[in-house]
Amino acid sequence: MDIQDVLPQDSIPSIDEPSFGSSYFGDDDDDVIVVGSDPPRAYPVRILSYHEIVNDVLDGSFHSGTFTSSDASDEQLPIAVTWCPICASGIVYVRAAGGQVLTFGTSGKLADDALVMYDHETESEWKQPLGEAITGPLDGESLPVVPASMMSWHQFREAYPDGIVLQPVYGGERDPRRGSPKTAYDMTPYERYESKEAFGLRAMRGEGPERTWDRDDISAKTTVLGIVHDGDAVGYPLSVIQSEGGVVSDSVGGRSVLIVSSGGDLHAFAHPGDQFEFRDETLYGDGVSWNLATGESSDGRQLTRLPARRLYAFAWQDDHGRESFYRLN
Repeated sequence: MDIQDVLPQDSIPSIDEPSFGSSYFGDDDDDVIVVGSDPPRAYPVRILSYHEIVNDVLDGSFHSGTFTSSDASDEQLPIAVTWCPICASGIVYVRAAGGQVLTFGTSGKLADDALVMYDHETESEWKQPLGEAITGPLDGESLPVVPASMMSWHQFREAYPDGIVLQPVYGGERDPRRGSPKTAYDMTPYERYESKEAFGLRAMRGEGPERTWDRDDISAKTTVLGIVHDGDAVGYPLSVIQSEGGVVSDSVGGRSVLIVSSGGDLHAFAHPGDQFEFRDETLYGDGVSWNLATGESSDGRQLTRLPARRLYAFAWQDDHGRESFYRLN
């Protein structure tokens, strides 16, 4: 694991007291990370790119399906919504380990070009795509992954008309710079990086070692949805899922999974045992249609969303190896 010191600790400030509202200042096609609380919450990537961590708390109405954690109470679930712009790694964790609730900040370090978080309580450092402590008193501890999805703001608002969205910290009258939130959270540098073939810190900021990619079946920046269960790890590349008609049935660590993709979205559900297929961009299975954003069927049934990690292929391979991709050598 290659660890680099890049910035001072907390120079990218986490959001520790998030506020939510019904309106969003960004564009309809902006990506948001969605957590199925009541009401559902959207965390825009536009905001996350400038803060990287949101320390939040969900109440007992959190809809988790198979999720359990001995470190969370029945009434509240402390979560960290995390985003690494270099890895395009969006993962939601339960921010509890070692019998205590943790508050995360940015360490200013990168591990294999991935965000390294630290917790204020023990000063342990955590590799964001892994959710594992790599130094400190909690070294070797892992954070449980919370089921979440990524979709556009427009899709979120259509699927969840009563849903709420994270509000900006920068911009507006209380910001000494007095710029608009959209100006403060300008995505141009991140879009420029996304459009490049190169990857890593050097491609993002022009510093650090240049990285190479030695495979031609997928690109380094192919979007992957990774599932880790019972010692097994499988990464599902967007391009592979699309080549199989947008629907894949598989097993990870003995758990049957249903991976589906429409457009650029990727979703992971517990497999209910029926056959699924896309018809005219709508998912059908067991005689009914299914809404990917909500996991609901036209007759009121519900798919269980699984804990998953969305990230670039290079970051998944760094953590889990070359052989960890579905249908790739």
